[in-house]
Amino acid sequence: MLEFIISNNIVCHAVEAMLFASLSCSILGVIVTQFNVSSIGFTMAHAAFAGAAIGMFLGVNATAAAVVAGILVAILLGPVAEYSRMSTDSILGVFFGMTMAIAIFFIAYMQYLGKGMSASALLFGDVVSLYREEIYALALISIISIIFVYLFYKEISSLIFNRKIAEASGISVKPLYFAILFMIAIAVSLSLNIVGGLLLFVWLVTPAATAYQFCNSLKSMFILAPAIAGVISIAGALAGLAWSVPVAPLTAIMITSVFVVAVIISPKRKISYSKGY
Repeated sequence: MLEFIISNNIVCHAVEAMLFASLSCSILGVIVTQFNVSSIGFTMAHAAFAGAAIGMFLGVNATAAAVVAGILVAILLGPVAEYSRMSTDSILGVFFGMTMAIAIFFIAYMQYLGKGMSASALLFGDVVSLYREEIYALALISIISIIFVYLFYKEISSLIFNRKIAEASGISVKPLYFAILFMIAIAVSLSLNIVGGLLLFVWLVTPAATAYQFCNSLKSMFILAPAIAGVISIAGALAGLAWSVPVAPLTAIMITSVFVVAVIISPKRKISYSKGY
């Protein structure tokens, strides 16, 4: 897609993958952070991680298995929370521990059996060994995320403000909530081989948290968060390949560093000081 700008295919694919992964994750990350349930991010990431590990063990497509696992957790989340009468955050914590244990079990078991399958891409990402179809799928989910936020911006805003008020005003809260969970599941599953299961949480939360330091409205966060994530991810891909260092960990460090700087120079921090907080 970007071959007319970047002639080197390996570099081009890496930049495209990092760009689309950052766009989809950061857009959905704004919703996650504004829900104040950031545990959705790491739970979905590790559900995809567990699914991919099972897929590798069974010899099926790891990405497809990751998508199935993520969607399964999204489907189970609501009913389990209602049946157990526990908070969503508590259920997410249980799912996180379970999926992480499953992922570690199958990876360790494959090593014990000597299957010779490397799980490093699932853990830390690999922007070099990618299929063109994976990049197309990421581009598609990025476009779907943008269209979804554009079409349902008012409903999302109401849901973030107060779920009960949103229900009282006639908004179909549950379908909207599950649609968001499904998109997060698909986005993190497709991004798993690119940024790694241990680093996905950075892309889901940190760009939105960085944008929050400068934004006073949800709309501006939906614009700034993917812009921050996209620029840093492209820079990280180019720098990582140029210096022969791991792209995803380098980019994660860059994103986190930008967040630290944003907190230091944030106008909101200055306002708080001026009020004597």
